[in-house]
Amino acid sequence: MKTEVILTSNIIGLGGESDQVKVAAGYARNYLFPQRLAIPLTQANKRRIEALKQRRAEREAHEFNTMSELAKGVTKLICVIKVKTGEDGKMFGTVTAGMIADELKHQFDISLDKRKIHLAHPIRTLGEQEVELRLHHDVNAMLKLRIESSNPLPAATEAPAAEGRVTEKRGKGRHAEAEAAPAAEKAEEKKPKAHKAERAPKAEKAEKAPKKAKAEKAE
Repeated sequence: MKTEVILTSNIIGLGGESDQVKVAAGYARNYLFPQRLAIPLTQANKRRIEALKQRRAEREAHEFNTMSELAKGVTKLICVIKVKTGEDGKMFGTVTAGMIADELKHQFDISLDKRKIHLAHPIRTLGEQEVELRLHHDVNAMLKLRIESSNPLPAATEAPAAEGRVTEKRGKGRHAEAEAAPAAEKAEEKKPKAHKAERAPKAEKAEKAPKKAKAEKAE
């Protein structure tokens, strides 16, 4: 069974202040009336419609100004979304409007209804994306997203290990060269000394021989 009511507050999907709508009798009785979101449609309550329209106009003007300022701000932001990926770098699942709304609150303290975040298609890949924010029926904005993996990719972990092996080999090569240099120098120092020691006695004998011959002739 349906009943007509006058909304006293904005209800998404149903209407705004001063709107006359038909709803289920139980919904009106158990929810709208106790929460003061609506009043029964009576001659007495119809007199309140003008006041409700004025309040609605003021609310919508405030929302328009607020959303216009927000639209200018979000276009300068980059919202980073961390997701889990497999060994091949592919994402598990997709990025949802709820995830984006949570990160906007966490990173920039922006409270935004996830229903205002319009995803043209499911986000399933890493990298930069843009999503449309339908902030107001007269205000739209584009938000930049950067989808990153929350766990390191395999390529990033293998590179340091390879560099370590190269450094280790270079280190060993330099160490071996340093050990070989002193040994070569010692070998070169020993050879000249041995030749000088052998030549010295021959020179002394050659000098003494002529002196003996001269002494014999004089006699």
